[in-house]
Amino acid sequence: MAEETTSAGSETVSAETKNTNAGKIALNAFYGQKAGMTRIFDKDGNHVPVTVIKLIPNIITQVKTQDKDGYTAYQIGFYEKREKLLTKPIKGHLKKAQVDAFTSRFAEVKVDKADPSVLGQKISLESFAPSTYIDVTGVSKGKGFQGVIKRFNFAGGPAAHGSHFHRTPGSIGCRATPARVFKQKKMPGHMGDQTKTVQNLVVVEVNEEKGYLLIKGSVPGAKNGFVRVAKARKK
Repeated sequence: MAEETTSAGSETVSAETKNTNAGKIALNAFYGQKAGMTRIFDKDGNHVPVTVIKLIPNIITQVKTQDKDGYTAYQIGFYEKREKLLTKPIKGHLKKAQVDAFTSRFAEVKVDKADPSVLGQKISLESFAPSTYIDVTGVSKGKGFQGVIKRFNFAGGPAAHGSHFHRTPGSIGCRATPARVFKQKKMPGHMGDQTKTVQNLVVVEVNEEKGYLLIKGSVPGAKNGFVRVAKARKK
């Protein structure tokens, strides 16, 4: 990761963890809440479908170091709740980090160099200006137990009354050889509710004052679900 030289000239700070003037820290990822989808029109009048991400505070609640933890990363706390809804271990963890917000969810963002002095600071969104390419990770909608037609787009059989083969999967093996069903066979089962990542999406608008971010296209997850927005790895 390229390093940037500060104005003093004697210190270098990683571009991943550059401190801003407002007491915030810029990382390559943050967490938000999916608010839904809508559409906007660009300056040329073109229709653009966008996903609205609700911006919620992301706070550094722990600093992982190479000496103590074997790797360098920042633990991020997000999604605030009432104090009475938090467990005592989480309250103690936040108190140790001197964080006043009652965050209930935590995740880690790996960095090249961790600075313990940023503990308790909020994450800045200066790295996610409009036209920035991003990867968005979320948990897909759960569809419950589904058959092979819905789950794997099987064609199915004839719909006529005389047919005994409508929506069943059909043959799944071959008699005494191999006398078992192969692993990964496409069969009915639990569908959805998996961690998915959509790559190379584009940021359309960032409005921190009103607390939303617009992303072109769709992202995984249901409404009010949490998503991880990160700088694109393949751009």
